[in-house]
Amino acid sequence: MFCAVTMLPLVSALRRRAPTPATTADPFAAAAELGLSPNALLILLCVAGLACCVAMSMPQVHIVAYCSDLGYGVARGAEMLSLMLASGIVSRIAAGFIADRIGGVATLLISSSLQGVALLLYLFFDGLASLYVISALFGLFQGGIVPMYAIIVREYFSPREAGIRLGIVLMATLFGMALGGWMSGAIFDLTGSYQAAFLNGLLWNLVNVSIMLWLLMRPGRRLVAA
Repeated sequence: MFCAVTMLPLVSALRRRAPTPATTADPFAAAAELGLSPNALLILLCVAGLACCVAMSMPQVHIVAYCSDLGYGVARGAEMLSLMLASGIVSRIAAGFIADRIGGVATLLISSSLQGVALLLYLFFDGLASLYVISALFGLFQGGIVPMYAIIVREYFSPREAGIRLGIVLMATLFGMALGGWMSGAIFDLTGSYQAAFLNGLLWNLVNVSIMLWLLMRPGRRLVAA
């Protein structure tokens, strides 16, 4: 109710007719240069979004239970989760500055690669102090990933299509968060250990890194110049 009361007047005041895009670029040009149809490119981005969020959800959903299993207690796990989310605020803003200079795909590739490094560290270090450090690093690395899909969609698709295509990609990321949280728990139930769950997240993260690397190496990267 508070959001409705405070946001509706502001939205009404800011509402205006959407500007006509100045570009005359072919809305299918970027995908064609990649050797894909626009819908195939959209599916690829959805797979990338799902994969990165399956990996991302593992520490976020299970860090409290993981700390409890290690004997540190749920309070320490809650502190790590808070630290992780607070660090994500910093990286979400920093990723925007980086994307303005090197583009969305390169920024997402860097963030996703670093997220994989953090997941790998969870496999080798389980001391209390090291878990605090790794959780902070994980937050710094993952915070800028999801916002980059908005930049990537705008780089590869026409502005007239950006809304629906971004909505579909973000839906895939949300599904990935849900799937990853459930999958990690199911793996723990089967193995009795979170090591396999961290490894599973690392493998999904590798899928995302591979897709972004492929996009970065292709000749058709942007539909509209900055």
